[in-house]
Amino acid sequence: MGLLDLGGAAISYDVTGDAGPLAVQLHGLTSSRSRDAQLGLDLGRALHAARVLRYDARGHGRSTGDADPASYGWDRLADDLLRLLDEVAPGERVHGVGPSMGTGTLLHAAVRDPDRFASLTLVVPPTAWTTRTAQAETYRRNARFVEREGVDALVELGSSAPVPPALADAPESYPAVDAGLLPTVLRGAAETDFPSVGTLRAISTPTLVLAWAGDPAHPLSTAEKLREIIPGSILSVARSPHEVLGWAGRFAEHVGAAARRAG
Repeated sequence: MGLLDLGGAAISYDVTGDAGPLAVQLHGLTSSRSRDAQLGLDLGRALHAARVLRYDARGHGRSTGDADPASYGWDRLADDLLRLLDEVAPGERVHGVGPSMGTGTLLHAAVRDPDRFASLTLVVPPTAWTTRTAQAETYRRNARFVEREGVDALVELGSSAPVPPALADAPESYPAVDAGLLPTVLRGAAETDFPSVGTLRAISTPTLVLAWAGDPAHPLSTAEKLREIIPGSILSVARSPHEVLGWAGRFAEHVGAAARRAG
């Protein structure tokens, strides 16, 4: 396990595999690499003859963070990702995969350094653009709620929310963010968004979009818009836990196809 000091944060990461192309796996808001594994979102598990870099975003899991909400915007998290890649695999093209916040981070990083990515797999894209405003207010409200009532109360509140069909069998989990830092992380999420539609149209990296239905925080409209604006991208929608289990295989196929196209 490694630790990269970025000044305002220390990023915890690990690399599995001894040889082959490198995939970097991100996670979602308030999650971590270990929590995503529990939720069945460790898509790198299906890769063979490859290396997988997994890490906890700043303020999440085993990584530390600071008290500035702006540090948790997706553009800033993209800075962290690119600096981590420079540390672990300088100059190497990588296959990026990540859900929700991870998708936002990857898009900002791919726009900033398109030659760095051999493929992108965007998993359960979150609200963006016109749908982001309402979700941002939810994050601000939850930040105030945590400050007033605590993290346990927020988890209990969330346990009564409807569950997307694709997550029917998912275990309950606890935020992988320190209680004192969680309001800051949520406020940072409230102030961030995808790059502009026009900017994303310039992405030429082979892109797979994996989405599920029935989740207002990760609406199909975002996934469908990404499919529309990123040239050549492919969209697959899961409507059951069984279909989510197949995502690791879809990711591995996408990585293999991108590698073959690259020659």
